[in-house]
Amino acid sequence: MNQSIKRAFLDTEDGQILYRIVGEGEPLLLLHMTPRSSDEFREIMPILAQNRQVIAMDLIGLGDSDKPPRIYSVADYAKTVIALWDHLGIQTSSILGSLTGGYIAGEVAAAYPERVEKLILCNVHGFDKEETDKIAQRYTQGFQIQEDGSHLMQRWLARVNYVGKGELNHRCVIEDLKCFGSTIYTGLAVANYCPTATERFRLVQCPTLILAGEKGLEPLEKAGLAKAENQHWLSEAILHCKRVELEGGTLWMMNQKPEEISQIVSKFLEDH
Repeated sequence: MNQSIKRAFLDTEDGQILYRIVGEGEPLLLLHMTPRSSDEFREIMPILAQNRQVIAMDLIGLGDSDKPPRIYSVADYAKTVIALWDHLGIQTSSILGSLTGGYIAGEVAAAYPERVEKLILCNVHGFDKEETDKIAQRYTQGFQIQEDGSHLMQRWLARVNYVGKGELNHRCVIEDLKCFGSTIYTGLAVANYCPTATERFRLVQCPTLILAGEKGLEPLEKAGLAKAENQHWLSEAILHCKRVELEGGTLWMMNQKPEEISQIVSKFLEDH
């Protein structure tokens, strides 16, 4: 049965946060990567919602959530997760985080262990200091509007090798455009968090699944923002984790392979 995804806003002292919600039962929160929004989970939410309640939020500063009045930290983003759960009356929940969202999900599990049932970390890549410095500079400046409109084609071409030239790329470009002219707060938060990430993730005690796309690192490597040798930190920090690599999976695999990912995620969540 197709279920309708409802949209609503959470009011916070720093602005409104949009969230999507569908289904009934045990909750699963989905946290997106940068510079996406909860639209990253448009295809997968109805599938997962066949057996549970699924919630996805636009991280503050992205999508249709407000821009925060200050630079947010990963700990600040974790607090917005707790605020949303409290608003919805959720005492405990599982979390799936995609790249940026994975860092936030891990911090929630580390800082609020009594609130997290299971943790799924998707394409949560590691970055060294040289890379985080590049990321911080890029996201502090944000995307710049060009007088001749060339920024539109730049964003269109940014990921065509991985998502193609169709509807998904159009959706991604729309989300890019919502970031123009301001700091991209989530990316800056992760860049600042990376030096302490291993230490923080060692505190994670809940069952954890690391889900990696076979091609998930490629665009970051080509942009000089990540290296293959820096990708062992997560398994080393969370020794009790289970790891699955999805053949052909990219950074955008939530949209491209929702059935396959739903099957992996559902099996992990239902495994006692």
